[in-house]
Amino acid sequence: MDTSSEEALYERKPYYVAVGAGQILDDPTVAAYELEILANEEELGRLQELFEELASWDEAQTLHFAKPFVSFSTERINLGYDHLLGRVYKLLHELGTEQTKSHIESMNLNVDSD
Repeated sequence: MDTSSEEALYERKPYYVAVGAGQILDDPTVAAYELEILANEEELGRLQELFEELASWDEAQTLHFAKPFVSFSTERINLGYDHLLGRVYKLLHELGTEQTKSHIESMNLNVDSD
């Protein structure tokens, strides 16, 4: 990989995040978003992976409530989802603009630990 390609890989660019929808947008005009971040390709990939994990937990919750005799308890599913959501907000706090960081801090989430 040449130097310019490496620099592009690590260059942070603005992205716009809709947490509920699990969307990361590079154009703020195409859909509603809540938070703005500055991320490089690797950081963007980490956030996308967390959103994919959240989607899997959403599916698990849907299956659990559609089939009430599934072995996972509701409490266990909720704890897993809450933990993942906390990881999403922690990463968003790390990557966020000052306004995003302030907003997340105002939500009284524990973003200092994993």
